Amino acid sequence: DHAHIEFFRGIRNPVAVKIGPQHDPSELPGFVESLLDRLHPDDEPGRMTFIHRYGVDHVEEHLPRLIEAVRATGRTVLFVSDPMHGNTVRTARGLKTRRFEDILRELELAIDIHAANDSVLGGMHFELTGENVTECTGGARGLSDDDLGSDYQSLVDPRLNYEQSLEMALLVAAKLGA
Repeated sequence: DHAHIEFFRGIRNPVAVKIGPQHDPSELPGFVESLLDRLHPDDEPGRMTFIHRYGVDHVEEHLPRLIEAVRATGRTVLFVSDPMHGNTVRTARGLKTRRFEDILRELELAIDIHAANDSVLGGMHFELTGENVTECTGGARGLSDDDLGSDYQSLVDPRLNYEQSLEMALLVAAKLGA
């Protein structure tokens, strides 16, 4: 939205922009260049973050193009993966949920794509809680759609519960070789 871009152009704080599969791949280079010209003209370290949130079904198609579009500008941005929002689905009963396996797979793919494109994934975004909620399916406990009703608390977006959060952290650390 152009009004948001104009607003953020006038402030000096770091700025983050969410980028998803809705951006036409053929228009992405021009979009990225225009955005960086307006919000990141001085290539100030730490100012600009791109949060990619493609979903497991689209990350392989779109993320390499985003990395290349940024590289073509000669500017530096911090890339952050949000594997949560692009993987939100509705159950047959209409509850919003996310599948642990899709979240993990998108993140694994993002790590691999950044490495293959000589880029750095600088951060990851998760929605989680230390509570024993049942909002996301999968994980070691194997929560299913039928389990969601037992402790679904979120009014907005489904979160990983404490077990799923720890499992995700361990699997991501193993993927990164930590």
